Amino acid sequence: QVQLFETGGGSVQAGESLRLSCATGILRYAPYCMAWFRQSPGKEREEVAQIEFDGTTTYADSVMGRFIMSKDNDNANMYLQMNNLKPEDTAMYRCAAVKLLWGDNGWSKCPRKDSDFDNWGPGTQVTVSS
Repeated sequence: QVQLFETGGGSVQAGESLRLSCATGILRYAPYCMAWFRQSPGKEREEVAQIEFDGTTTYADSVMGRFIMSKDNDNANMYLQMNNLKPEDTAMYRCAAVKLLWGDNGWSKCPRKDSDFDNWGPGTQVTVSS
């Protein structure tokens, strides 16, 4: 288990930007998949973005072209730059991580299910008003 803690949430107007940060207790350079999820009341949790150990990023269609995920090379922090925010982006945002395994094909890939992530931050609220 590693400690994760998000900062950077807040209330903004539509069209504005926010940058979320997630401080991690992950060992430097350890092989982890990291991701950002969000959930709003009455909706299922949605993966917003994920970043593989090699730095490859994947985004939900709903945020493609507006959000950018990144991480420090030593795993100390992960980030989510959110641009052109929309009211539908309003949600509790949580960072998550899971340790990868070495196999015949190299490091395993980020899991597809949120239940496969075993380290979670408490979350930071993002509210976007129109």
